[in-house]
Amino acid sequence: MNRSVTAVAAVGVLLLATACGSSDSSDPASATGLNPPDLKAQSKLGKSEGQVNLIAWAGYVEDGSNDPKVDWVSDFEKQTGCKVNSKTAASSDEMVKLMKTGDYDAVSASGDASLRLIASGDAAPVNTGLVPNYKDVFSGLKKKDWNSVDGQMYGIPHGRGANLLMYNTEKVKPAPTSWSAVFEDASRHKGKVTAYDSPIYIADAALYLKSARPELKIKDPYALDQKQFDAAVSLLKKQNANVGEYWSDYLKEISAFKSGDSVVGTTWQVIANLTADEGAKVKAFVPDEGSTGWSDTWMLSAKAKHPNCAYRWMDWIISPKANAQVAEYFGEAPANAKACEETSVKNFCDTFHAKDEAYWKNIAFWNTPIEQCLDGRTDVKCVPYAKWVQAWTEIKG
Repeated sequence: MNRSVTAVAAVGVLLLATACGSSDSSDPASATGLNPPDLKAQSKLGKSEGQVNLIAWAGYVEDGSNDPKVDWVSDFEKQTGCKVNSKTAASSDEMVKLMKTGDYDAVSASGDASLRLIASGDAAPVNTGLVPNYKDVFSGLKKKDWNSVDGQMYGIPHGRGANLLMYNTEKVKPAPTSWSAVFEDASRHKGKVTAYDSPIYIADAALYLKSARPELKIKDPYALDQKQFDAAVSLLKKQNANVGEYWSDYLKEISAFKSGDSVVGTTWQVIANLTADEGAKVKAFVPDEGSTGWSDTWMLSAKAKHPNCAYRWMDWIISPKANAQVAEYFGEAPANAKACEETSVKNFCDTFHAKDEAYWKNIAFWNTPIEQCLDGRTDVKCVPYAKWVQAWTEIKG
């Protein structure tokens, strides 16, 4: 994952048209085949160590220095005596690398990093009993295959978002209903198609092929055997001829849709809101095949020097008010159900489908591809993430 979000201003209140399709929503809680080191979760909370060192996506740890009105860190420091030191990471790969140094206590990992951290023993299992606000986290975020193993949580859910299809309503007609708009039909808008710049985007192609080519028998877009993987890569190489720009910086995508350089492609709800606020005629929705998405988890380092402050931070960032603040600032659905009562924009949780578990059933959340197939197959090996990284370089040429 590579999310160069610098500062998301107050999110627009425009509720964009959303079309929910149907897809297989089976969610194997632990078909991962993962066998992480036998680490024990902390049994009780001790005294604050005076500081905590965090790795986070931009916009997740705001202390007022980027915008005086945006600050959920100062009150945490006052109430806990834990001074927050944070480092912004631009990608999941960078987060994994930084966690390996042992210099950081916790990280806001996305699903394409979390299993790597668990498998390598860099992330510790978490005692959710030491995080009082965990009880109010949406059930759809608990004990999932990207944040737990065999029912043991390896972190505290922070928020979630879907990868949507956005199109210019004046230039793209008829209105698309399928991801075929950016794959099979991409040549209709040659040079004006945009795609997310990350190896994990291979899963978007796999999700489309799951219904477009049933003979491939794709069950989970993050569990691809060689034949399935080759089909997804081939589709993306064809798409490449029609892509004008691969984006990771949301400001660039807004600008491309405003100028008309992009007319159709993958996006997030916050980008769609801000693009519409800037006057561009766009709509964003979940296509018929469903969609991929991301759910971020605060994970504790197995080498944490300040674990008590880290636990206090994990509880704070999902407390109703702080979780509402960060969700609105970043542009995502909050993890804590009670955060919806604290948002400054009244219908924020409706716009981001925070309470709509049926909506999330249609989202295949980012996960880390590993050799043991995440869909439970044992008769084949799946293509691990390192090979996704290599293939992505080839796809982009």
